[in-house]
Amino acid sequence: MHAAAKPHELSRTLLPRHITMITVGGVIGAGLFVGSSAAIAAAGPAALISYILAGTIVFIVMRMLGEMAITHPGIRSFTEFSRAGLGDAGGFIAGWLYWYFWIVVVPIEAIAGAQILQLWFDIPVWQIGLVLMVVMTAVNLLSARSYGEFEFWFSSIKVAAIIAFILVTAAYAFGFTSPAGATFSNLTAHGGFAPKGWVPVLATVTTVFFSLVGAEITTVAAAESKDPEKAVVRMATTITWRILLFYVLSLFLIVSVVAWSSVKPGESPFTLALSTMGFGWGSALMSFIILTAVLSCLNSAVYVCSRVLHVMAERGDAPRWLVEVNSRRVPARSILLGSLVGVLGVIIAITSPTRVFAFLVSTTGTVILFVYLMTAVAHVRLRRRHPETETKPVRVWLFPWLSYATIAAMLGVMIAMAVTPELASQFYFSLLTLAVVVVSYFVLRKPRRG
Repeated sequence: MHAAAKPHELSRTLLPRHITMITVGGVIGAGLFVGSSAAIAAAGPAALISYILAGTIVFIVMRMLGEMAITHPGIRSFTEFSRAGLGDAGGFIAGWLYWYFWIVVVPIEAIAGAQILQLWFDIPVWQIGLVLMVVMTAVNLLSARSYGEFEFWFSSIKVAAIIAFILVTAAYAFGFTSPAGATFSNLTAHGGFAPKGWVPVLATVTTVFFSLVGAEITTVAAAESKDPEKAVVRMATTITWRILLFYVLSLFLIVSVVAWSSVKPGESPFTLALSTMGFGWGSALMSFIILTAVLSCLNSAVYVCSRVLHVMAERGDAPRWLVEVNSRRVPARSILLGSLVGVLGVIIAITSPTRVFAFLVSTTGTVILFVYLMTAVAHVRLRRRHPETETKPVRVWLFPWLSYATIAAMLGVMIAMAVTPELASQFYFSLLTLAVVVVSYFVLRKPRRG
């Protein structure tokens, strides 16, 4: 009866442990294990401040999501909050921008995973990349539960690795296992805590921010759990803080154990720290952990793309045939379409990595920031419409000033990107992506609504 009443409804098979690890998996990826090297190289030990500032922005946006989830329990997708606060145009624009961001992530992660696996298997990268796409597509086609199980175990490996790393590195930094005693002098011994000044620290926030996004995936996956509201609230109140603690503690210990000047962009600082502490097998171990992080992100990207398409199809913002689900309550058509686009992305990444694919990547540079900004503005508008939110157990503090400060901070990140030579092209190409989506709404969608 339930399935007959709602023929396009997704399953409700994800458990709380799945949702928790989906949140963790969305945030802790190669951006931490490898991408943090760029932040350390650019700002020195003061990169910690960059992570704290960026993490605060992300945490407040997640708090906004938690508040809106309680006040509007019928909304069960990240981009739909923009629709609730900004109207149908907001839902259309946020939905397609979010889908575009993750559909570009798919080939990025597939190629990254293939390059790691090629270290162990003498097979062309493009072949490994396509195999990974087939495997992840199959995982997502099986059921939401299979996606959740995959994410649970891969995220568990990442969490266990980070906790073990923190314990081992802390013992070395405090001098318990270090032959020369405590190593905290590295925080200031190589040109000071902020060796390049404070401007690079603020500029680094722009790159750090994108390493921290992903917790919002919970709002997408929560629609397939038995208690969506509770899942989003847990993400907004507890899980996000724990993840940020992982980031800050790990980086603090890395710049305490190794000289920041020895960190090279693109090379894992975790591997460098393990080598410094005498663990010669650190490189092989980190390669495996980075592989799990990459595959976890690829799995989530395939999942998110399909669910966002499904929701937009329900709203009429995407072709209606994408709303269909199979007998396992999985949006198979949306999954297959997203995977097909992902495979095309892998082919483009192999055939034209420095031109066409590089351009595609640059067009997503601030797309996720646009979506976060729309979410924050929608939150302000919804809060004003529903003053009863003040009595809810989860709400953004110091409203409206903290909300305004968060919006201003995100605008500041955009401005910083626009005036930073190596990031400016990403900002302007992302503006082009935004313009295309906005024009598409007024050309394709608005006339039909009228």
